[in-house]
Amino acid sequence: METLMSAAKRSFSAADLIPASEYPKRRGEARKAIAALKKNRRVEVGPIATFFFENYETIRHQIQEMLHIEKGGDAQLADEIEAYGPLIPQGNELVATVMFEVDDEIRRRVLLVKIGGIENHAFVKIGEDMVRGTPDPHRENTSPEGKASSVQFFNFRVTEAQARAFRDSKNQILIGFDHPNYGHIAVLPDAVRAALVQDL
Repeated sequence: METLMSAAKRSFSAADLIPASEYPKRRGEARKAIAALKKNRRVEVGPIATFFFENYETIRHQIQEMLHIEKGGDAQLADEIEAYGPLIPQGNELVATVMFEVDDEIRRRVLLVKIGGIENHAFVKIGEDMVRGTPDPHRENTSPEGKASSVQFFNFRVTEAQARAFRDSKNQILIGFDHPNYGHIAVLPDAVRAALVQDL
């Protein structure tokens, strides 16, 4: 298995993939490596939300897995790059996939309706600075009926000063939501901060 590439890599192309003929033999090792990387890019916020902070490696693995499972070839690859390429941080930003997970289907539907519009209420707080998450404008975050999607995508764009403050361990970093029906905050663990510094 090749060494994981730098988290600072900002773009993805077909040349970055393990060849389809080789991937099944290397898949187990690849999945172990990505699981270890993701361990310090994951934060639970409240009872049902989990932030997964993306980078080049997580997106490369996602695309590789989709191609392996669906076997759509070049046409699928182009679609996957279009869909997931924008989730690679481009510097001075954090990019997160947020999943709202509830096992019971009926309870899940009720809760997703209660948190409709939550895409406008995500934030990262760096010291005293509040950085609002920008939802993906190309996806339906909340349906016309007011039901939130169970998967949301956010960009948190920071200034140079905020990026410096993020790197400074003296500053507490909080992530959360201030939705009226889902007001939850978590402190960003030191190990996660250390991983995310590479994205900035």
